Amino acid sequence: MEANDAPWDVTRRAADRAGVSIRHLTRPSDVDRVMAVIESVWGDQAMPRALLRAFQHAGSCFLGAETGGEVIGFVLGFMGSAEGPHLHSHMLAVRPEARSAGIGFALKLAQRAAAIDEAIEEIRWTYDPLIARNARFNLSRLGAVATAYFENFYGDMPDRLNRGDRSDRFEVRWRLRSAWVERVLRSGAPGVDLAGRGSILGAGGPRDAPRPVETGERPANGVIASIPPDYQALRERDPDLAREWREASGRAFAACFDGGLVARTFDGGAYRFQPSEEPHLAE
Repeated sequence: MEANDAPWDVTRRAADRAGVSIRHLTRPSDVDRVMAVIESVWGDQAMPRALLRAFQHAGSCFLGAETGGEVIGFVLGFMGSAEGPHLHSHMLAVRPEARSAGIGFALKLAQRAAAIDEAIEEIRWTYDPLIARNARFNLSRLGAVATAYFENFYGDMPDRLNRGDRSDRFEVRWRLRSAWVERVLRSGAPGVDLAGRGSILGAGGPRDAPRPVETGERPANGVIASIPPDYQALRERDPDLAREWREASGRAFAACFDGGLVARTFDGGAYRFQPSEEPHLAE
């Protein structure tokens, strides 16, 4: 990404690298194609078809990644007004067999471009803070900033990915034309030197089954918080240990946000929480 690149030019290059084309999903038949993607990721409990069709008809930001005439990924967002107008990005999914090709990145860039076309300056969404790959993607690849923690945000969820777990979520804010986002999209988030930083939550023991270590560190001017490298796999193998992580991380995250910190970077398996106005990272 060059400094003066138009958002759709950036999107097209990313889509070309991923081997897909991106388009607005305006046809009624697109709803069925997207429902197939949803079921491949979450199962059949994640989204009523009629609601998806209603979002489409209302003109929500509904974009698909297509190859060979088949929709293999999509992103859906709708307008929100809490604390200022913004696009709330509700769902992003790519078929499991097509992941790791950059399709999700291309879809988010398309969503950014479409929002900018409508003079929308910020996109927000939520994600499970214990999923390391999503933390890395949202913060270090896109330049979104985690600004809030919500315990059990959705309540009990029946879908394949969330069933039986507490639906804790971070909310992130993606300020689409900020200097920080432009920098991250151009060259990635800068590496973070975690040495000497206080840790509010550590990880002890074997890498594939670490235990949470709560240190009692005060958030103060910045701390780090570790998470397991693969929480979903850990939950499959050891549900009790996964529950320990859910509880311990919830306490640590709440303390950080209550202390006025945000999470701007994720590096080395850990979030770095910092004051939002830290000069060299200010937007």
